[in-house]
Amino acid sequence: MQKITSFTIDHIKLIPGVYVSRKDPVGSEMITTFDLRMTSPNDEPVMNTAEMHAIEHLAATFLRNHKEFGTKIIYFGPMGCRTGFYLLLAGDYESTDIIELLKEMYSFIAEFDDKIPGASAKDCGNYLDMNLPMAKYLAKKYLDEVLTGITDERLVYPK
Repeated sequence: MQKITSFTIDHIKLIPGVYVSRKDPVGSEMITTFDLRMTSPNDEPVMNTAEMHAIEHLAATFLRNHKEFGTKIIYFGPMGCRTGFYLLLAGDYESTDIIELLKEMYSFIAEFDDKIPGASAKDCGNYLDMNLPMAKYLAKKYLDEVLTGITDERLVYPK
């Protein structure tokens, strides 16, 4: 069986960044999958599920309500390895095209101080597993250390 694309990336060289993971034509539309890598794989601790779950709820809510990108959002969700998230957009994009969107989103999460949307038994299958303070901390860290003044090495997968 052939390796899928994401397993061909050298995770030893991979650093936190914003990467185009793949582009897939679906009908007449292109779907761009972004790898929003928040931690350094196999080098620093992974994120816990509680903070990832909080980030997922906040980011999905922010993205679906965004005035420009809201109708282009296909999916936002966690990576199984817990080192980041995938963002799928309808359209043919490059990493630089979404940096401002991500700055807005991670600022929204870092500054969020209310009840997490969808954090109830009626709305979510595991609503008790959320950690807003840690989600805010991680969002600010990613915003400050990766997105602000992002460099080319954090925009293109390592060779």
